[in-house]
Amino acid sequence: MPQPLLTVEGLTIAFGAGRSAVRVVDDVSFAVRRGETLALVGESGSGKTLTGKALLGILPKGAAIIAGRAILTDDGRETDLLALDPAALRKVRGKRVSMIFQEPMSSLSSLHTIGNQVGEAVRLHTDLRGAAVKARCLETFAAVGFPDPERAFGAYPFELSGGLRQRAMIAMAMVCRPALMIADEPMTALDVTTQATVLDLIKTLQRETGMSVVMVTHDLGVVANMADSVVVLRKGKVVESGPARAVLKTPGHGYTKKLINAAPEIPENLEPRCAPSEDFILRARHLSKTYPGKAQGLGRVSPPVKAVQDVRIDLRRGETLAIVGESGSGKSTVAKLMLQAERPDPGASVLFRGADGVEVDVAALRGDELRHFRRKVQIVFQDPFSSLSPRMCVRDILTEPLRVHGVGTGREQRDRAADLMERVGLSADHLQRFPHAFSGGQRQRISIARALALGPELIVCDEPTSALDVSVQAQVLALFKEIRDEFGLSYLFISHDLAVVADLADRVAVMRRGRVIEEGPVKALFTNPVHPYTQALMAASPEPDMDRPLDLAAVARGAGEPDSWPEPFGYRDDAAPDLIEVNAGHYVRRAA
Repeated sequence: MPQPLLTVEGLTIAFGAGRSAVRVVDDVSFAVRRGETLALVGESGSGKTLTGKALLGILPKGAAIIAGRAILTDDGRETDLLALDPAALRKVRGKRVSMIFQEPMSSLSSLHTIGNQVGEAVRLHTDLRGAAVKARCLETFAAVGFPDPERAFGAYPFELSGGLRQRAMIAMAMVCRPALMIADEPMTALDVTTQATVLDLIKTLQRETGMSVVMVTHDLGVVANMADSVVVLRKGKVVESGPARAVLKTPGHGYTKKLINAAPEIPENLEPRCAPSEDFILRARHLSKTYPGKAQGLGRVSPPVKAVQDVRIDLRRGETLAIVGESGSGKSTVAKLMLQAERPDPGASVLFRGADGVEVDVAALRGDELRHFRRKVQIVFQDPFSSLSPRMCVRDILTEPLRVHGVGTGREQRDRAADLMERVGLSADHLQRFPHAFSGGQRQRISIARALALGPELIVCDEPTSALDVSVQAQVLALFKEIRDEFGLSYLFISHDLAVVADLADRVAVMRRGRVIEEGPVKALFTNPVHPYTQALMAASPEPDMDRPLDLAAVARGAGEPDSWPEPFGYRDDAAPDLIEVNAGHYVRRAA
């Protein structure tokens, strides 16, 4: 058997010193062979990211390696990465071992062009200079799939989409032809079709260069499509390791089984919960939103952005309608227009009918009427940490909506807060704590409790589980279903995760470039998607099953721009065809 490229033995990392030291990575060992992908798997706090950073000497302040070795064997040399001094490590980083970080926007300098930042690695680690540096960068940009390498070379990070920024990070990691690449949650910030394309790109680069990859992730769908071997971490310790197929098919440790069972999958039974009703709680017609172009200097103005174009929404009482699509599709803007957090373009109609039978046009509401409407409609945001005030304790967070709307006495408000905490599975004894004292899943439960404070009839959920680990996500989804059934709530659920949508929704609307391109009952869309873009979304969702790999051909057919779709679905500019009913309640945007 060939010698491993990287052998990690007994890696131990601690915060603090002496008797007060807390071990966050404890006696971790694994080996990565040439051309192999090893996945470090675990939930937040498992130590997987710290393990990857320790190999390159970029641990956060206060963390220290107190034991272990990491032997890199390449070019006939053996190097203990953990024993190198800072100067020696700088020669290794980027040249022999590179790293892709989780969020490209915070990892790339906003003040320098992509070409300047990628070229810096070439100048630091090779003898190339001048035009040769640019030539190497352009060659790498083409290899990682930039449609226009020259444009990318002169672009700033904010001028690129999330997918292209992640490609820039991959180019930076690849430009010096490293033997090993560490990828720290490289797909978390990407849409599913972009994620599928980037996964394929990394595998292609591995085949062409023989590079090894350490993939840090909590997504078992990514593991099933990428990994040759798996190391499962829990609270800093290795609880299971082995070939990917063996670990995913026949897990031996209870924690691994828990992760696999919690991984979201599209359920086989997609029958509706109840018969369709004509009791609509929310109806929108001709919903559009156009943002004016930005000044570009010398009197030039960029074209206006049509974020939402002529969207129709029908949400029945007690129903969950999911709006799915990639970043920039307009789904979150639709939610804001429904709540009048943004004003729609003239001609839009948003009708809300409460349980009292009174129908109001939300787009026309002002002042006290708008405040009264917002008592009945609440929102749960994507990131619970940024949506909860760090300066307010949980009791104040939960009673604030009641105080704003003048509901109850002070004692009644405090009692209501205690009841809400218990209802979402948290202890009322923790009301005096601040948000930072809770985990991500607990913070999202607090956000749900706040949304329930005023007894709403409709809750808008804007990507409420995307920032959560898989097991926590499963718990929060179960909570959403419980409170929906208990209180008879309606949900407008915004998401790009199709497995989550399939588990929760009754109907689904798929958006692309500001338009709904397919809409229908959840069973119709998941068992018989008609539009090529909907088919691409389905094909791009990774599943934790090595026998069901991603269908990249289907992704390529539907993930492009509307003018690239085949007849009768394609269109240019604003010349979109109408939504046509192809089956009962199932609509597709296509030419007649």
